[in-house]
Amino acid sequence: MARILIMLVSLLSSSLACSAEPSSYSDTSVVFRMTKPAVLVLNEKTAHVIQTAFQHADYPDIKGEKSVRFLGKIAYGLKNIHIGELMIENTTVDLKEDDAIDIGIQNVSASFQGTLSYGYVGGWLVKLIHSIDFEIESSIDLQINVKLLSDDGRVIVDTSDCYLTFHKLTLHLQGDKDPGWLKQLFTNFISFTLKLVLKNQVCKEINYISQLLADYVHETSANFLKDGDIGVDISVTASPAIKANYIESHHKEMFEIEELKTQQEIVQKIFRGASYNDSLAKVWSLDPPQIILQPEGTIVKSSVAVELSVPLQGEGPPSVALYFEKEVTVTVQASYMQKNLYLHHSEAMIEIKKLKRAADIAVNDETLKHILEKIVSVAGIPEVVSRFERDISSLLSSKGLNHFDIIDPEIVTKKGHLILQMDFGFPHHLLVEFLKTTL
Repeated sequence: MARILIMLVSLLSSSLACSAEPSSYSDTSVVFRMTKPAVLVLNEKTAHVIQTAFQHADYPDIKGEKSVRFLGKIAYGLKNIHIGELMIENTTVDLKEDDAIDIGIQNVSASFQGTLSYGYVGGWLVKLIHSIDFEIESSIDLQINVKLLSDDGRVIVDTSDCYLTFHKLTLHLQGDKDPGWLKQLFTNFISFTLKLVLKNQVCKEINYISQLLADYVHETSANFLKDGDIGVDISVTASPAIKANYIESHHKEMFEIEELKTQQEIVQKIFRGASYNDSLAKVWSLDPPQIILQPEGTIVKSSVAVELSVPLQGEGPPSVALYFEKEVTVTVQASYMQKNLYLHHSEAMIEIKKLKRAADIAVNDETLKHILEKIVSVAGIPEVVSRFERDISSLLSSKGLNHFDIIDPEIVTKKGHLILQMDFGFPHHLLVEFLKTTL
């Protein structure tokens, strides 16, 4: 199960301590939980998101007029407002019980550039006769209270509770750093309007990017759990819960396969690749495997048919020398180390249910059954387990799991469910890819 929590907050930490475990809720099949220590990890990813919001915000032109003693009315306009330089000093994240994720961004140093036009208003005519370049130096703190909702199976990130506090807002005209009457005049009556514009546009862009990120992580997670026409529905069943020590979201975790509807068809489709055929040996499943989760491990039960053929001299099909059907019960435990999945079978039970042999095989049935059971347990099961290790590890790597820095992974089987617990670093390239392709 993918360990990416489908919410913006998953991008706010470089190390996520997570577990997937059914809770007391009976209407969900899996619960994702992000612990507070994971949320509190500070890194550059929050700065990347906020920086992108500032840079991609659409800053509208600002127009207005002001009555000034001895000068009359002065009209002004600020155009082509854009970000020059931007630096973020610090970020903090905290969980507010049953309410929101509090994100604080301190000491955002931003410079805005553009063109200032101004002139005098006379009668019905407004005439702007001066136009100069300007630069605004600002120091800003942001406070964002993130609400997590759900709609149609997806997480909705609401950052509308967003505040900007300006500690500094200084206007420079044409690079002149010396105070003057014009600079003082426009700073006084433009600053308030400019603060409102910046607040509205930046907060609007943060909300937009946050939802894009939530959708992007959801799609990435769904794609990670999809192979061909087999997939997993990870739609949320309710709004994620925010507690003082963790964030928890409830998901369906249901198999979805195109053109297949019954449970038996699904299992057959999944395990179809376990059989193989060639001219001397054929192996196939007689019925879908049964998988049971118990504290001692994952118990797999299956009935398999095996046919061994002997090549004949000259032309003609090989002659069937041996056919048998067996029931196999294997207990398997899994671990993940060094970018690979490892499967450990602790015990196996093999029972030969049906046996047919050629007349020239001079071994009685009981002895032959015993030999076959030994061969299956010593050679057959380890070979099958080894193939699954390689195939599943390759599939996980093709989905990008090898890009995560996974720390101390643990896979624990309980009665009826699995607990997947690990710390991992969110790959920086995924955020870069998102910023390049989405914005």
